[in-house]
Amino acid sequence: MRIATWNVNSLKARLDRVEEWLMIAGPDVLLMQETKLSDEAAPVMPFAMAGYELAHHGQGRWNGVAIASRVGIADVVTNFGDGPVVASAGGGSTTADEPGAEGLGPEARMISARCGGIRVVSIYAPNGRALNTPFYDGKLAWYERLSRWLEETQHPADQILIGGDFNVAPDDLDVYDPQAYVGATHVSAAERAALARLREWGLVDVVRPFHPEPGFYTWWDYRAGNFHKNLGMRIDHLYASRSVAERVTAAERDRDARKGKLPSDHAPLYVDLAG
Repeated sequence: MRIATWNVNSLKARLDRVEEWLMIAGPDVLLMQETKLSDEAAPVMPFAMAGYELAHHGQGRWNGVAIASRVGIADVVTNFGDGPVVASAGGGSTTADEPGAEGLGPEARMISARCGGIRVVSIYAPNGRALNTPFYDGKLAWYERLSRWLEETQHPADQILIGGDFNVAPDDLDVYDPQAYVGATHVSAAERAALARLREWGLVDVVRPFHPEPGFYTWWDYRAGNFHKNLGMRIDHLYASRSVAERVTAAERDRDARKGKLPSDHAPLYVDLAG
């Protein structure tokens, strides 16, 4: 069983590339982030034609998460079960009509379902923008909500896998130059502590053991040729409970999917599970 995650940075703009990657990589489950679509505009039919069911949680122009599965989708949960994200007439949410408003209200950043016997969760954590701002506080509050959802509704012994754009580099090894990020988001002590809380609950980073080397990144800025220089960050992750982690036989990032015409700024990340 292959489970992948990919911040597609607009599913509408990147649909052809996603369909192509599904054929090439053949994941059984694909977790997507930043779809930037309403639920009504989600491309259910193209995914069905490729053999996948699609569960989508969106709010229009911003954010949006989805799960595509060819091993079934059941028991879907969105927004931690806290209720719907209300779309405005402009296509954004009532609290996020501007792209800078991340983390300040209910947003389409979490969807979960049971696929092939595993509870999978696709997340798109807020960016945080800058330290000591409401956006940064909103990011930490969102992580607090994620941890509470795990602690209140799941159990470490469950079969669970959380994947997505966490917008946190857990270690200095996960950024191309730690000095370049001093005083910045994604690497602050509080953000790393929020991620550590997930591990303390019982989740395991199932990718890093297969790739302990430096330079293994999942995101590169579009500007200044950063991708070709490999000036990136590892902010996309796959975290699993120990019962799932023990089944992982391989983990990889598809750097080729970041190349070519109109790519996302993130590369897909996937793990293979035995059994």
